[in-house]
Amino acid sequence: MNRIDELFNSKKDDILSVYFTAGYPALNDTFRIITELEKRKVDMVEIGIPFSDPIADGPVIQQSGTKALHNGMNLKLLFEQLKEIREYTRIPLLLMGYINPIIRMGMDRFLENAVVTGIDGVIIPDLPPEEYMEKYKTMFDKAGICNNFLITPQTPEKRIRQLDEWSGGFLYMVSSASTTGSRDSFDEKQRDYFSRINEMKLRSPRLVGFGVSNRTTYQQACSFANGAIIGSAFINALGESGSLSQKVSGFLETIR
Repeated sequence: MNRIDELFNSKKDDILSVYFTAGYPALNDTFRIITELEKRKVDMVEIGIPFSDPIADGPVIQQSGTKALHNGMNLKLLFEQLKEIREYTRIPLLLMGYINPIIRMGMDRFLENAVVTGIDGVIIPDLPPEEYMEKYKTMFDKAGICNNFLITPQTPEKRIRQLDEWSGGFLYMVSSASTTGSRDSFDEKQRDYFSRINEMKLRSPRLVGFGVSNRTTYQQACSFANGAIIGSAFINALGESGSLSQKVSGFLETIR
């Protein structure tokens, strides 16, 4: 069974997934960040593939991607860096990024590398679901890789139910119709959206992302979904001074 499915089968709530950009702050930090996160009981890790035109990302993730690209990070190197990661970790790992670098590599080769590396799932915001179902779903199923779709407050109910059927692993609930970034708390409109989705009794587990940055927003997200995804706030912490271990542990202490 895929490690993402194993996680949601064994744990139904308070799931914490952490996103960071591969190759940031330093080119060779990716492997160690993953192992440091697992040591501190994070449930899942999303590894961002840096890209030159990240349309859904806010300034923090954009800047980390730019720095990672300048450091020399690319998809081929990322797979090389992670080729031994499964000797050290059992935590579910996802790659999150845009379709362009994946198509440049070739979907066949991308999935082959993902299987060899031990990647469990992907999140590709700009891959149209219909294109995935028509061209790639069979390939993903054969590889055992989950493709996880996103929904937003503007997604119609009919579309949400369709994506719920098509998504592998979980549904990524984007908290607002904006780019990624930190917030101190979720407003009434966002909480109403979370409640509306919760009442739909969907098949897929759900994680809230975009704006989860502290203990308050994490707890709010967990009260409406199976858990939450934290990205920008963690990347901010990685950019601060101190050892990598101190930055990871210090940040997670502010969340749970």
